[in-house]
Amino acid sequence: MTVVDTPLELSSGNGSTSRPFGVFARPTGGPGWRSWLTTVDHKKIGIMYGAAALAFFIIGGVEALLIRAQLWAPRGTLLSADQYNQVFTMHGTTMVFLVVMPIGAAFANYLMPLQIGARDVAFPRINAFSFWAFLAGGLFINSSWFLGGGADGGWFMYAPNSTVTFSPSNGIDFWNLGLLITGIASLTGAVNLIVTVLNMRAPGMTMMKMPVFTWMTLVTQFLLLFAIPVLTAAQFLLLFDRNFDAAFFDVSKGGQPLLWEHLFWIFGHPEVYLMILPAFGLVSDILPVFSRKPIFGYTFIVFSGVAIGFMGWGVWAHHMFVSGIGPVSVLVFSLATMFIAVPTGVKILNWTATMVGGKISLTSPMLFCIGLITMFTIGGLSGVTHSVAPADTQQTDTYYIVAHFHYVLFGGAFFGFMGGFYYYWPKVFGYLLNEKLGKANFWLMFVGFNLTFGPMHVLGLQGMSRRIYTYDAGYGFEFWNKLATIGAFVLASSIALFIFNIFYSKVKAKSLPKPGPDPWDSRTLEWMIPSPTPEYNFDPIPTVTRLDDFWYRKYGETEDGRLVRIAATEDVTQSAEGEHNVHLPSPSYWPLVAAVGLPIVGYGLIFTWWLCLIGGLITAGALYAWALEPADDPDAGHGAGHDDHPVAGAAPEADLVDADADAGTGAGANGEGADAGTNGEGVTEREVETVG
Repeated sequence: MTVVDTPLELSSGNGSTSRPFGVFARPTGGPGWRSWLTTVDHKKIGIMYGAAALAFFIIGGVEALLIRAQLWAPRGTLLSADQYNQVFTMHGTTMVFLVVMPIGAAFANYLMPLQIGARDVAFPRINAFSFWAFLAGGLFINSSWFLGGGADGGWFMYAPNSTVTFSPSNGIDFWNLGLLITGIASLTGAVNLIVTVLNMRAPGMTMMKMPVFTWMTLVTQFLLLFAIPVLTAAQFLLLFDRNFDAAFFDVSKGGQPLLWEHLFWIFGHPEVYLMILPAFGLVSDILPVFSRKPIFGYTFIVFSGVAIGFMGWGVWAHHMFVSGIGPVSVLVFSLATMFIAVPTGVKILNWTATMVGGKISLTSPMLFCIGLITMFTIGGLSGVTHSVAPADTQQTDTYYIVAHFHYVLFGGAFFGFMGGFYYYWPKVFGYLLNEKLGKANFWLMFVGFNLTFGPMHVLGLQGMSRRIYTYDAGYGFEFWNKLATIGAFVLASSIALFIFNIFYSKVKAKSLPKPGPDPWDSRTLEWMIPSPTPEYNFDPIPTVTRLDDFWYRKYGETEDGRLVRIAATEDVTQSAEGEHNVHLPSPSYWPLVAAVGLPIVGYGLIFTWWLCLIGGLITAGALYAWALEPADDPDAGHGAGHDDHPVAGAAPEADLVDADADAGTGAGANGEGADAGTNGEGVTEREVETVG
């Protein structure tokens, strides 16, 4: 066998080689904003997910402030009843589908390949398509504000309120079609990340040596893979009801409104956990760093996350205790809801045990992680009360539910994500966020959050219904609503402070020393490489020997268990200097173009069939060009890391001449093998000739 160190070229039928040309040529790489439109770099895609999610967060936050301003005093007149329905529907939709879920995707895209020692994801172009489809769906949903008004049926869109009879405007059609598009994004992204974790781990990294965040990402992607199709099925039924005169949810024609509730919550309850688990993973990786201890009970943390993933499928009907499902069903789902608190409690106990006896450093990331533990504990305890059917019957459709939901999702997920932002900012952008502003950011958010949602527990127990746009004086609601409204504006100011911190720290960083690859003295592989992360991630790919491998390259233990430093950080981290002959997938136009066609099809279904034809042709044409796109263009990407050099450290035993266009089936699965055998775009790292 002879190994030839030349890039793979396209061959014509007569045996001559030819370079790609015309529309099928890859875009040239290089700096500038255009490179972001064609990038397939998982790190840039992760940054774009995060930026888009924060932009949608601002939109959802403005909607929340409108809600609270309307409820500031009895008989508020800022919003009409119809406008209020639209605002609270779009607020919930934005925060759930366009903020919390994509922020988790942002961290997963950026960090997970780094944590497993991979140079890229398995399917780079599919990864890019996932982001552009998400952005297209989010913009499509919000374009409804300018084309007749937003959806008005609640983010849960219960039938028959979501049918044409009760909502004849196009808002719900925008909601339905937009979430179908974002569902495509979630599904393709899930497949990509699952394959990446299973197939592209560094040599020696078995499943039980993966960081907790990677584990929680993997569980999240499996939840997405099985939950999104359930919602998609429900959405297609609603699409046919609203646009083709079907009767799936029309009682007068034999339909069943409860069918929507079952389908939505079979999706919706696993979805709650797929929003929470990435934040749990971040906390599990951050707490040990600032406690100067390994995570307590790593195996229990991992398997409790897996247990949450499995058990999350068995509790959906606790959202339906007052819908008439019958006493036996209520009993079964009450017990299931109690049991699912066990693995969540295991995590809280393990996090607490990690901090106990540790040398705790109360940095900004650590404060936000402690904030998650405390706030999620409160949300979990209020959630357990919903497992008791008589109590749940009284609390359903009151502000007690609103309080619980926000303590779980904002207090749980978003506090964890904020900790992740402060922790990983130097790794992504090469400078630290200001620590004093970060701590002020935490306390402002902590106070604003509790001031907003704490009073809602009282309002709910006093009987204030949710989803009402006004209320009368004399019921005792005035004081608590004023308190909640003040808290909402304090909470908004904390987000404004975070945004200010980003720009302030960037300016100040120009006169400060660089933080280096490992400013926190961290434990996991992503801190082994330079900051900001090089385009090629690792050179060479590390070999992993144990959990927290990077930490044990820096520290050892004496016979009496005392921690001692055995190597300086600069001796065990990789350098960005020198030449790095690393082959990375070339950029591509077609993921963006394919995604652009999807909302055009959506507009066509709402307004005119001609747009369906145009959008369909755009997407179909882009997918056709995608399939014919050369696996690697020798002229593309020079100077940006996407070149035609073979991968450093490639396995000489590679025995594939080429592969499917998005194969990405690297060695390293099950912790064995050398670096990836393909570059993720179907071109082998080295061309191989078999002699004899």
